[in-house]
Parts: sequence; structure tokens; C-alpha cells
Amino acid sequence: MSKPSIWYLPTPSHTAGVFKDETYRRLLAGFDVVENETDRALTAGEVEEGIAGFDGLVTGWGVQPISGKALQRADKLRIVVHSAGSVKYLFTPEMVDGHLVPRGIRVVSARGAIALNVAEHAVGALIMMSRRWVHDALNIRERGMWRDPDKNWSNQFLRGATVGIVSASMVGREVIRLLRPFNVRTLVYDPYLSDWDAGRMNVEKVGLNTLFEVSDLVTIHAPSIPETDRMIGAEQLRLLRDDGVLINTSRGSVLDHDALYEEAKTGRIQVQLDVTTPEPLPPDHRLRSLPNVVITPHSSGTGAYGHLEIGEITLGALEHFFSGREPVPGEVDLENWAQIA
Repeated sequence: MSKPSIWYLPTPSHTAGVFKDETYRRLLAGFDVVENETDRALTAGEVEEGIAGFDGLVTGWGVQPISGKALQRADKLRIVVHSAGSVKYLFTPEMVDGHLVPRGIRVVSARGAIALNVAEHAVGALIMMSRRWVHDALNIRERGMWRDPDKNWSNQFLRGATVGIVSASMVGREVIRLLRPFNVRTLVYDPYLSDWDAGRMNVEKVGLNTLFEVSDLVTIHAPSIPETDRMIGAEQLRLLRDDGVLINTSRGSVLDHDALYEEAKTGRIQVQLDVTTPEPLPPDHRLRSLPNVVITPHSSGTGAYGHLEIGEITLGALEHFFSGREPVPGEVDLENWAQIA
């Protein structure tokens, strides 16, 4: 029996970053793979011309969005595996409803691997910002100050704190898992989280305002969808307690930056942003000037461990699907396309 035919669109440099050598050898051995041997992304026209006859398609960072014409010509296509994070840019909602769902084409994302890195960053930021490491380090290096007499040395740090999680997304759930050894009380705001899932994760479902009012530390993991656009603004930020911590590693659009500046400039809260709108912020943006706002360059998803898991998920999804094993690792719920990150 012939092997399933796979068109592998990512460049060699992408492959080197997300596949262990042995994993990629298994991919090539198990499937009839046609690779992109150029050092550039194929154009939409090139994909349209070449996609016919393939059973599967592997995409990744740098791959251009898939056009409607390409899907029309993909006469044998049964699965698309994205060896990266969000698949929202690859397909329009019309393509999902008009091609993917009716034809039963499955879509997989390796976002779960990236979630490992983002969650690690978020937990590290909760520790770093609550203990004000950056503040202390800069005082020592730039001001020669050993201990800041104005710092609250008895502040609530992570262990034993009440932590608010905005969205029980894939990253949010990994953060919840990582927080277990810290004996925290975990609050979650997520209108799509069932009571059963909340109980299973041992978290408390609360409203958004309640989460900000009660939590010592808040970390945001919500997707960028119309319902979350500037969902967190002045009303929520003013509820944060003095010396409270706010972390955002999800999408900059979830947080009203003007409202954040007005609250942060008082100096009463500590903020760590790995994402902003726009990215990067302009050099003269007001948030850049605040000593209690630490901005990192959308780097929370980086890290060798999580990135090399991308290759494992990619191979595992193809192996499961073409051997008829369910569930397929990393499969995207196309019926809930509007809500996914």
C-alpha cells in the first residue's frame, strides 16, 4: 500500500528549529513527503498550482495564508497540520465553513507545545514581578541602592497567593497546572469554562471584576477575538489591590493600553507585558517610561523544549490520523473557530 502523500511547506530553517533529527527522519520514512527546499515561503500562486493530489499539508511559521482557490484544487486533501501556533491566519471563516467543515478536512495546531513555553514565562513573571526583582536589580546597578526603604518587603508573593487567570485557554490551563505546588487559590474568568471543568481543575469560576478585585496576582491568557477587544480597562484595573501584579502574555488587544498607563503611572501595581498593541510599541510610548512596567519582546513562546515538541505533535498528528487512531493530537475544533486563539 502506498504511503500518504504530504506536502511540507515550511523552509529548512523552520524545520531545524522545531524537529529533532530523529523525528524528522521518521516523518520522511513514514510518509511520501515533498519538501519545500527553497529558503523562502512559497507564494499563494505556487501553492495553488501544486496542492492537487496531496493527502496532507504541513504548514508552519512563515507559510502564506491558504487561498480559497488552493482549497478548491486540493482534491485529495484530508488534513492540514500547522507546525506552529495559531491557525487563524491560514484560513478565513468562510473557508472553514465552505471547505474544511463540509469536506471533513481536519486541522491540527502545535500550539500546545508553545503553550508550555508561554506558561513557564507567565509563572516566572508572577514570581519576578511580585518580588520586584527588576526594580531591585536596577536600583543596585544604576543607583547604588542596596535596599529600597520604600519597598513593601512583606508583600504577598506567589506562594499562598490568590491568583486570577483570565481565560482557561491552553496556556491558562498549563499555568494552572504549574501553580499547584505553590499552594495558591486559583480564580478563573472564562465564560466558556464549564462547572465540571472548573471542578476538575480545582479552580473557582468568577466574574471578571471579581477576579481583579480579589486576586493578588492576575495573568491574562485570553484569545484575540471581538469579545475580548480591550476587555480589560479602567474598570478592572482600578480594582487591583496596591502592590498587585498584572501579567499579559496573550494578545495586546485584550488590554486597554491607555487605561493601563493611567493606573500604572500611580506606581501602585506591577505590570509585565510580553505582548502589546502595536508590536513593538513606538519608542516614545508612555508605557515604556514607567519603572513598574516591564516589557519583553513577545518572547514568551520561545524556548527549545517547547519548540522541539512542535515536531513531535506534527508527526504524532499525521501518524494518528492516517492510521485511524483517535483523538488526533492538537486537533482544532473547527466548529468553534470564532473562539479559538
